[in-house]
Amino acid sequence: MTNLSLSDELVLRERILERLAHLRDQSGGTVTRAQLANFEIDGQRLPLIDQGRGIRNPRDFHATLSILSKQDGQYDDRQVDQGYYVYAYQRDSAEGDNRKLRAAIAPSLPMILLRWLEAGVFVPIFPVYAVADDPTARIFLIALDESLRFIPDPQNLKEQVKQYAEQVTRRRLHQPVFRASVIRAYETRCAVCHLHHGELLDAAHIMPDSHEAGVPHVSNGLSLCKIHHAAYDQNLMGIRPDNVVEINRELLEERDGPMLKYGLQRMHGSTITLPRRKLEHPDPEALAWRYNQFQAS
Repeated sequence: MTNLSLSDELVLRERILERLAHLRDQSGGTVTRAQLANFEIDGQRLPLIDQGRGIRNPRDFHATLSILSKQDGQYDDRQVDQGYYVYAYQRDSAEGDNRKLRAAIAPSLPMILLRWLEAGVFVPIFPVYAVADDPTARIFLIALDESLRFIPDPQNLKEQVKQYAEQVTRRRLHQPVFRASVIRAYETRCAVCHLHHGELLDAAHIMPDSHEAGVPHVSNGLSLCKIHHAAYDQNLMGIRPDNVVEINRELLEERDGPMLKYGLQRMHGSTITLPRRKLEHPDPEALAWRYNQFQAS
């Protein structure tokens, strides 16, 4: 992979993201440092993470490939109010690794944001784009969605555009981290039926995120397969505060195919599987609130 033209590099980046999406989906939203470090494309090793730095600048690439971010880390990385993500300069220099990140702005090259989840585990968010460089504040602004890279003057947004950017950032940053955290806590299994395929799992909110108490914590989430997530959201399935599953009475009396019989009716009266760590168990008060919604329906 030497002497890449800009167009060839763009094609390669798109293929990298496609392969990374497959790895992420298999686990329900996360990738490990080992997977990133040993990443291969066309039979050649192409690490997506640097061994000792928070930025990955492959030698033969024109610009940065990935950036790593950790809340409360040594660098001042944070989400800013206007809906863009702030990535701090490398310390003590305006050049160095920053040069290649700056080089990603003009051609608008897609990159990867590796959001630290726990030791050796990351939530990859992509594609993201470097859209602005502020040498005075020593920061880059990172657009977390393709639509945000076309907005002029991202550091001074009008209120309506700012609200849109914040909504996009919430969807592209907070929701993937919540999903990955919940599914990882349940060891990539559905809490109801134990299905073990990350591609078919969702993180269901117990109290919806529109509710003031609907915090994006693992204790307010359940790892559910697609069918049980849909049933839970539609109040066709409830979960009591003692973690016992109940199926809507009318649904229990229906006669249909094997999915209804084995996927839903047979789950009535079963107990959900809980995370190993008690701290990550579903909040009984949240379950009680949601169970009351199920009963009322």
